[in-house]
Amino acid sequence: MGEQKLKKRAEINSGDKWAVEKIYPDTKAWKTDFESLKEDAQKLSGYAGKLNQAKSLLDLLLLMEKLNRLAEKLAVYAEMRADEDTANPEFMALKSGISSYCSELMAKEAFFEPEILSYPEETVRQEVKEEPGLKMYQFAFQNIFRQKPHTLDKKSEALLAAVSDCLNSPEKSYTLLTNADMTFPKIHGEDGNPAELTESNYHSFLMSRNRETRREAFLSLFRTYGNFKNTFASLLMSSVKDFIFQSKERHYTSSLECSLAPNNIPVSVYHTALETIHEHLESLHRYVGLKKKLLKLDEIHMYDLYVPVIDIPAKHYEFDEAVQTVKEGLAPLGEEYLGLFEKGIREGWVDRYPNKGKRSGGYSTGCYDTQPYILLNYNYDYDGVSTLAHEMGHSIHTYYSGKNQPYVYSNYSLFCAETASTTNESLLIHYLINKETDRNRKLYLISSQLEQIRTTVFRQLLFADFELFTHEKTEAGVQLTAKDLCHFWHDINQKYYGPEMVVDPENDMEWARIPHFYSDFYVYQYATGYAAANSFSCMILEGRENAVEKYKGFLKSGSSDYPINVLRRAGVDMETSRPMEDVVRTFDSLLDMLEGAL
Repeated sequence: MGEQKLKKRAEINSGDKWAVEKIYPDTKAWKTDFESLKEDAQKLSGYAGKLNQAKSLLDLLLLMEKLNRLAEKLAVYAEMRADEDTANPEFMALKSGISSYCSELMAKEAFFEPEILSYPEETVRQEVKEEPGLKMYQFAFQNIFRQKPHTLDKKSEALLAAVSDCLNSPEKSYTLLTNADMTFPKIHGEDGNPAELTESNYHSFLMSRNRETRREAFLSLFRTYGNFKNTFASLLMSSVKDFIFQSKERHYTSSLECSLAPNNIPVSVYHTALETIHEHLESLHRYVGLKKKLLKLDEIHMYDLYVPVIDIPAKHYEFDEAVQTVKEGLAPLGEEYLGLFEKGIREGWVDRYPNKGKRSGGYSTGCYDTQPYILLNYNYDYDGVSTLAHEMGHSIHTYYSGKNQPYVYSNYSLFCAETASTTNESLLIHYLINKETDRNRKLYLISSQLEQIRTTVFRQLLFADFELFTHEKTEAGVQLTAKDLCHFWHDINQKYYGPEMVVDPENDMEWARIPHFYSDFYVYQYATGYAAANSFSCMILEGRENAVEKYKGFLKSGSSDYPINVLRRAGVDMETSRPMEDVVRTFDSLLDMLEGAL
């Protein structure tokens, strides 16, 4: 094969793109709504000082809903168009414009919670009794009063809201640097010909059976990141400092507490996850040793971790085949769920293939007044099939929540978000392992599930350890440099992967490649989400009474209760170490299966 080049956006078939035109037919319609938003937002100030009157309170809540729904719709469209081609100045301008205005809108609405909190709680309870339309906001009011010690006066809230766009600047600069400005040296593919290295195809090179190909991809990528190490360190630490500033202003004891408190998640949940995984790192060390043995390596490096341990021909999945495979894997969830999956494929939820300038990775987006949308960079391999299942889990979660909750409770928490996506992945891999009759391919799938747990649980908690380090050191007044970050990253990787792993110096820059570090204390939720998903998938596959209905009840709950309570009602208690311990047991049993079959 010769050198393959990415297509331009205009060269991608329309049927392979998401149906963004369902949101707005063109930018003219978008700009019309943007002007309407700005005009209607001027009405907000008229309600200040009147929220002890039931009718005024309800009218303001309805106005804020109208404004926020429209702002979200505008933002979703602008962000999707910008992500289609990050070098397109027109759509980048739309994204920047609505992002800046959303900060202004937050500032205009910032009087709401401080004014509510200036009244006795009994005043709000009485208003709810007087005005039936306020009844559905009872839980929202309860949540506001719970956070009273961390809500500032009107002037301070307005100031924080006004500078929110500036505080997000490190993340914006990081996104532009990594997606639009950075390029990587060409490498040699498996056939020896020059190949273009991008963030989107990097993982496929790491899956190569040719060790020199994956080594070259690894070195080229991280040496390029290393060329910007001081810039990346400055961006990341500015982001961390910004969040610590906000947490201190809101009188939290730590930035970790600040991140978890809005969803009423005890800090102990974060620490318990880390402590539990630290107690079971021997399982990961055992996996590394087994992988080294199966790959017949004298020494194992980080770039060897992703290559399958079983030498079978790579299976090529056309997108339609991926859709069918995922549907079969999700069959235990029932006809209603599968119908939503088919609806998503049919009605343009998914933007399927890479193109020049397209944002890397994959995600699910959408809002209350749009259908869900999924950005993929589909590469025809098993990872692409699994990613489709994962992101569709998010999107169907969004669909269920939006259809079953009023707007105020329609956005589920980040803590719950990864559970729906990884439940789909767990069901898919279980199905594929059970149906496979070829011994080597079955072993390949078992090793794939081991990799899924390694990357979703062990790896994400390694990330969580790094995040805790950067925040706690900064809170203690330590000025972390690129050298400090690289040193800690090296040591924590050595701790997690054990004495047999060779941690190359280039890998010390990997922290710079993790965009989720700009969403403080986000990544641990991949691990806790997988733990909950492991529990849900086991209950569903074991056919426990009402397991599917309980699971769908979880998907429909949105933010109508705190995430810990939503999960507990569905049968998963995340305040204990049990879900994480069960994941390690699953990991160990898969290791036993792999060893026993060899």
